[in-house]
Formats: sequence, C-alpha cells, structure tokens
Amino acid sequence: MVTAMKQSSVPPHGFEILKNPELNKGTAFTEEERDQLGLRGLLPAGISDPDVQEARALANLRRKAFDIERYVFLLALQGRNERLFHRLVLNNIDEIMPLIYTPTVGQACQEFAHIFRQPRGFYITPNDRGYMYEIMQHWPDQDVRMIVVTDGERILGLGDLGANGMGIPIGKLALYTACAGIHPNQCMPVMLDVGTNNEQLRNDPLYLGVNRRRLGGDEYDSLVDEFVNAVQKRFPDALIQFEDFLTPNAYALLQRYRDKVLCFNDDIQGTAAVALAGVQASTRLTGKKLEDLQIMFLGAGSAATGIADLIHAALCEAGLDQHDARKRLWFVDRSGLVVKGRDGLAPHNLAYAHDVPNMPFDEAMRKVEPSVLIGATGAPGTFTEEIVRMMAAINERPLIFALSNPTSRAECTAEQAYQWSDGRAIFASGSPFGAVTYAGQKFRPGQGNNAYVFPGIGLGAIACRALTISDEMFLEAARVLSEQVSEQELAAGAVYPPLADIRKVSLNIAIAVADMAWQQGLAQIERPADIAQMIAKQMYDPNY
Repeated sequence: MVTAMKQSSVPPHGFEILKNPELNKGTAFTEEERDQLGLRGLLPAGISDPDVQEARALANLRRKAFDIERYVFLLALQGRNERLFHRLVLNNIDEIMPLIYTPTVGQACQEFAHIFRQPRGFYITPNDRGYMYEIMQHWPDQDVRMIVVTDGERILGLGDLGANGMGIPIGKLALYTACAGIHPNQCMPVMLDVGTNNEQLRNDPLYLGVNRRRLGGDEYDSLVDEFVNAVQKRFPDALIQFEDFLTPNAYALLQRYRDKVLCFNDDIQGTAAVALAGVQASTRLTGKKLEDLQIMFLGAGSAATGIADLIHAALCEAGLDQHDARKRLWFVDRSGLVVKGRDGLAPHNLAYAHDVPNMPFDEAMRKVEPSVLIGATGAPGTFTEEIVRMMAAINERPLIFALSNPTSRAECTAEQAYQWSDGRAIFASGSPFGAVTYAGQKFRPGQGNNAYVFPGIGLGAIACRALTISDEMFLEAARVLSEQVSEQELAAGAVYPPLADIRKVSLNIAIAVADMAWQQGLAQIERPADIAQMIAKQMYDPNY
C-alpha cells in the first residue's frame, strides 16, 4: 500500500535553506538574515544585490557554447534558487524563452534522459493504477492550481518521445510563472508515462521511462480517468492543461473533460487563440475584414483544426452563418485537399470537407486563392518558393503563418517568406526568427507563440476559480492579444506585441477571461469591484 510522507513542522534552518530553491537567496542574504537563519559561515562574505546576481547568472549563461548547455544551466538554477531563475527569465524573456521553451526544449526532450540531473515533476505509470490519489500525497505543495500534463506521444513536431517529454510541462510551467505570475509552488508538471513506441528510446540504456510499447484503448482511457479524478480530489482548484497528446487522444480527452472539469488543450485551443489573434491583427495591415478572408491550412491535425474551429466561431460572431463560415476554411494534408467522400478522414476533419474534387496542394491554392496560409505540418520546407510566390501573386499582402515547432520544422523561414514575396508577406512562425532586412526595409517577424495566450488564460481561470473554460474565453483572449499590437509594430510586419510586454499582455488576457467567466456564470467567487487589481495582487513577484 502506498502511504503519504509526513510534512515536517520544523522550519528550515541553516544549510536546509540553501538547499531549498523556494527559500534560497544565495549570496543575497543580508548580514541580519545570515545570523537569524543560521547561515553564518555557509556563504562567502560578499553580499550581492539581486541585480548583481542576475548579471552573474546571465554572464555564466552566455559563456556556454551551445543552447542545450544553456538549458541545463537554467534548469540547475531553477533547482537551487527559483526566484533568481524567474527574475532572469522575466527580465530577459527574448533571450531566455527560446532556451526554456521552443526551440531548445525540443532538443532537451530528445536528450532528456542523457542530461537528467535532478528530479522535477510528477510521474504516473500503469503500475500506479489504483493508487494515484495516494501517491499524489507525495507532492510537497498543497495548493496546486496549475497542472500541465503530457503522455509524450507527440512532442512538438518530433513525435513519440515517451517520458522524455517531461521537458514540455516543465518548460510550460516556467512560462506560467514568468509570463503570468502564477506562483511556482502552485505549479505541477505531470508525465503520464504509459510507455513508448519509439524503439530507439526503448533500446537506449539511459532511457528513464517505462520500457514497453504504449498502453492503448480502454486501459489508457481508464488510467487518464483515474488521473483526472485523483486531481479533482487532491487538488480541487487545479486547472489541467493537456499538452502534446497525439491528435485522436487530444480531441477525445478534450471532449471527455471540457464540460466536467477545469481544463483545456493548449495545442488545440491555445494555438487557435494565438493564430486567430495574428489574423485579426493582420486585417489592420491588409484592410480586409475577417469575414472576407479565405484561409487555407497545410496540415489537418489537432493544431490546425483547433485554429479552424476558433476562427469559425469568430466568423460566426462577425455575422456569417455556420455554413458560410466553413466555406472560408480549407484543409490540405498529405493526401491532398480535404474533401467529402475521401477515405480515412478523422472526425474532427469532417466538418471542413468540401464538396469538390480532390486535388494536390498547388492546385488547391489556385482554386481557393487563399488570403491566409497557415502551416501546422511538422514538415519543414513545405512552403516552397513556388507556393509563397503564388500567395504573393494572389494577395498584395499575403499572410503566411509557418507555425510548426521547433524552428527546424518550420514550413519556411522568415527570410524565405520576405524574399519570395518581394517583401510583401506578413509572416509569423511558431518558433522565433530574427529580424530580416529586405530591400532596405527591416522586418520583425511575429512569433505566434502560445506563450502569448495560455499563461493569461490560466491566470484568469484560477483567479476567479472558474468551473470550466469556454470557447468564448479563447475568443476574448485572441481579441485582447490582437488589440495590443501597436501601429509601429504592424509597420514592421509584426502581428504580435513584443515579448517584453508579456506580463502586461497576460494580465489583460486574464482580466478578459475572468470577466467572461463571471458573465457566463462560471466563476466560483464573488465578482470584485476591480478585477484588474484583484488579479494583479495574486501575481508572483520573483524579487526578494
């Protein structure tokens, strides 16, 4: 029988404080604190203020030769002084987010077992069936509000990485804290380790996951059910974010739980809100109305169809009926245009199957003449020069979103999009690209990163203790995000605000999400006189 570990009632003292990442301030402890806490003699005499600590950490980070080494350094810093870690991330978000999230987290997941240093997160295996609630007692923090969970089957565009996929929940939750101020001790990364079908991993002697083929069918479903039920019992105020599940499971789990528990799927719904926001912001550059756009997706998985579902809702909100809204959304996958009568279509694709003959990508482009081209394929280079030039011939300002992650999987690069469109493309990508100068003009590519949306949605939902998260909350998140793109940023080709503004963006999204929860009767606390003040007070400050 699994039993819970007892929590010590003795306050940490001396070296225990230095080993506790939540309490440790390192060389920033004052003389008085060193005396009171039994730290005298355990630290060098010099006292560093937080600015000096940050500068030292940043210098050490930049000294590393490779991004994966920088990732390891940052994870180690998080494990010994979490406030300094979050301060470093927040104050240097443009530099550090690509290290703790895409694109570097992709390599970190591929090599997770090889770079493993210190346990972080919570692992559930089929052997834990029947004891899930009991083993959750082992988690040290009692007030968990944010859980990011994956089963590692579809990590970014890299496929089945099994237990190595734990790098994704760890990275996402670091962004929840840095971008939206959710307290680190309210965050819990979870890996549902049900095995892997990746033979290379299973043959790796260093692999740390369950070494068996993946659990499936009813056994898989019942394990996830037990996990969700255990969370509801152990952490009743927690939001569950499903992350990087294979498309059929992603949709099945979302449909099973979305109206029952506080949860969402970031790949389906978060990606959708970010993409919709970029499209909405672009209309200020093109002069076209959202309801007049023809939108084509390359790729028909969970991310692409999630985007289409939310854009469909936005088109209906703009005045189109459901039929006319669907007529503006087209999909192409590896078998060509998604059309009625085609064999093998997944349930989530059926609503977007048009009554036209099947045809390949380039022919579909000529037929549909899309205003917007969105890539969510995980297949690099699929937006070829021919395709981009075709988009430029159809549109004065072609909107090209190459959203696949990590950077190595992008459908085209920013430089290619600008060059092949003669500098007329409005470009956004899932992972970051640097500024591009073309024909004397400097463009700042927009990064359609989910980090613009999911932290604020999570913050708003837990701040008002929402029962569930509605589609209208994602529409509100997209609207707020699109409105925070300045005219100056649009002029540089960016359809998203600077990452440096991410805390302000997250707070504004959280306010809108919470407000919608109260409007829809989904909030469990009384509406305050000042929503913004109530939420802002809850945001974690990484400063000592």
